[in-house]
Amino acid sequence: MAERWATFGIDLHLEPAGPGLRRGLTDALREAVRTGRLAPGARLPSSRSLAADLGIARNTVADAYADLVAEGWLTARQGSATRVADRAVPRPPARRPSPRRAPGRPPYDLVPGTPDLASFPRAEWLRAARRALAAAPHDALGYGDPRGRPELRTALADYLARVRGVRADPERIVVCSGFAGGLRLLCEALRARGARVLAVESYGLDVHWDLATRAGLTTTPLPFDSLGTRAQDPGDADAVLLSPAHQFPLGGALRPERRAAVVDWARRTGGLILEDDYDGEFRYDRQAVGALQDLDPDHVVYLGTASKSLAPGLRLGWVVLPPSLVPDVMAHGGGRSVGVLDQLTLAEFLTSGAYDRHVRAARLRYRRRRDSLVESLAARAPGVRITGIAAGLHAVLRLPPGTERSVVQAAAWQNLAVHGLSRFRHPAADTVAGDGLVVGYATPPDHAWTRALDALCRALP
Repeated sequence: MAERWATFGIDLHLEPAGPGLRRGLTDALREAVRTGRLAPGARLPSSRSLAADLGIARNTVADAYADLVAEGWLTARQGSATRVADRAVPRPPARRPSPRRAPGRPPYDLVPGTPDLASFPRAEWLRAARRALAAAPHDALGYGDPRGRPELRTALADYLARVRGVRADPERIVVCSGFAGGLRLLCEALRARGARVLAVESYGLDVHWDLATRAGLTTTPLPFDSLGTRAQDPGDADAVLLSPAHQFPLGGALRPERRAAVVDWARRTGGLILEDDYDGEFRYDRQAVGALQDLDPDHVVYLGTASKSLAPGLRLGWVVLPPSLVPDVMAHGGGRSVGVLDQLTLAEFLTSGAYDRHVRAARLRYRRRRDSLVESLAARAPGVRITGIAAGLHAVLRLPPGTERSVVQAAAWQNLAVHGLSRFRHPAADTVAGDGLVVGYATPPDHAWTRALDALCRALP
């Protein structure tokens, strides 16, 4: 009987109550339909199956069904399943949106940080997923190594060495849930080792500073000048968070002498450099700047992500650790939060060459976007200077002093979402980069790009 019970068809949770099994079952079914828990058209278990589930006689279930068919709650046809009859189901009244609820993003979007999601390679990704799942061993679906699947760590080690110059061993790579997931792991590990202060760039993302703060670290901004971040002397910091290949949001690359100087600081003091390589694949007018990690893999942690190259919704990132830091990061959970199937798919996507093809196509598409942005500004807003355009997916539009707030407001009147440069300034930073807009030219889908660009030009002084 237990085996037959396990193989019966549709499951239905009911708790008959009241006098008599038939009446109790009828009342329970009627209430499930009345409240909408059983939707119109829903198929009910056969009388034999439901009787076995409830441990009652089949005739009792058949009689209850017949009663509800007669009342119009159910329908039954010869040779067909018993179903819930079509009827209006009461719905709770719609609540008015709270006036404090954040409004939706305007239809035109130039907020940085997101690629063109409409260009995600769905067909290629699906093919890679099918191949990866077909080839996956059974144990791949278990809990596995907290560092992530070996297939992906091996593929990443090969790819990062070839494309970014990273010295990576699969044993020192941890797969994580995007850049934020990797940064959280590192901050927790650093705090457990006794670290107190994380030096950060004067302009960056507050979500990263907040992650460090929640882990118990104090963030202190590094100074900068016309040549970029002055990272060579982080003061009393235990670690430094940098985006050396393409600073976000100002857009420059860390100069060679400053790269060497901050590595010398790490060697001399035992400090750690956290390298954020968020969009290292995208460059247009210059050779790619190699990873800082190559200068000293024992003092530089490399963090990468598929959020800009593919899509942030994948929640796929990776951390290449110095050997001494691997046990500490593993002690804080490693990368178990990333789904195995997505890891296997990305591994297949990398090893098959599909990732390289996608990046090359995206690079060409984004360069055309950047070029049209530069041309439009030259023709329609010649007083606005554009910087940080040699690489990446965003540009900085330099505005006349005192105009940033009014331009952001004018953009909102044009139904355009765009962020001012001041939004990215650390609250304790001493130096101000001036007024500007940070324009994410990769964000809109192709069909909306021209209209978003027109809205931007109309908002500029």
